[in-house]
Formats: sequence, C-alpha cells, structure tokens
Amino acid sequence: MNEVPSPQLRISDPEREAALQALGEHMSVGRIDLDEYGERSAQVTTAKTRGDLAAIFSDLPQPHPRLGEDQPVAAPAPAPATAVQPVAQPGQPIAWTDRPLNQRLVAGIIPVLFVAAIVLTVTVGAWWTFFIPMAATGFGKAVWGADWEQDQKRQRDRHRELRDHRRERRRELGR
Repeated sequence: MNEVPSPQLRISDPEREAALQALGEHMSVGRIDLDEYGERSAQVTTAKTRGDLAAIFSDLPQPHPRLGEDQPVAAPAPAPATAVQPVAQPGQPIAWTDRPLNQRLVAGIIPVLFVAAIVLTVTVGAWWTFFIPMAATGFGKAVWGADWEQDQKRQRDRHRELRDHRRERRRELGR
C-alpha cells in the first residue's frame, strides 16, 4: 500500500525528536540562529500533525525529519570511549580538557614543585631540591613533548600570520 501520508496525520514523539535533531543540525551549520532555534523548537514540541512540522521546515533545505515511518527514529550511537588522545583539527591546538588526565596532572604539578624547591632551598638550604622539578619537566617533555611543541609552533605561526595581516591592513588603510 503506497499511500501518500496526509498532512493531517498526527505525529509521534520519535518524529518530534527527529525534527528537533534536524533543527539542531541547521543551527550548527548556521542556517538558523539560537533565537530562531528556540522559536522553532517550541513550535516542534507543540506540533500535532505532519503538516505542522512541514511548515516549520518549509524554508530550510535537508535534513528534514523523517515522517511516516513506523519505526522510531534511533538516536545516533555515542562515540566509543577510547584511551587514544583526540586528534586536533589541522591548524588547531588540542584543547587542554582533551588532553589525557595524567598529562594535565604532570603539567599542573610542575609549578608546585618549583615553588616547593624554592621554599626548601631558602628554609632548609637543600639546593638539590631543584633537581626534582627539573626531572618532572624532563619526564613530561620526553613523554608528551612533541604534542606541546606542535601546539606552540601552531600558535606562533597563527600569531605571525595575524601580525602580518594587521601590518598589511594598516598599510592598505594608510595609503
């Protein structure tokens, strides 16, 4: 039976969820802004028929919600949790929160070790305590140094490009 679904047919909760997901995709690519997303998502939650949903998406390209399917729309499967460090987009440094916990702990404890070494040197006279933070720094550099160096190089390159762009812009405006 190949009937065309009527716009007066009532919609289900999975169809509403699919519509909200489609709206989220349109917002993420910039077709609608946050305010318009709020307005349209409110319309989706109060929509009762397929015609109501179709009107909400009438001025938007694909994706549209899947209507008329008896199977519930499955949410995308969550990404599997892995111990592999996330890869940064080309030209983008890895975010601090995306780095492994042990890497963040070592990077956070090194300044504390330097302060402790200064305090111990001044109070006890134990000059050898300066080797502890140096050893921790060397360990961190040996294990994760390549990531940090690449991030620093990207940042330097980005600053250099920005500086050159500003100079060029000043020259153009000065003429």
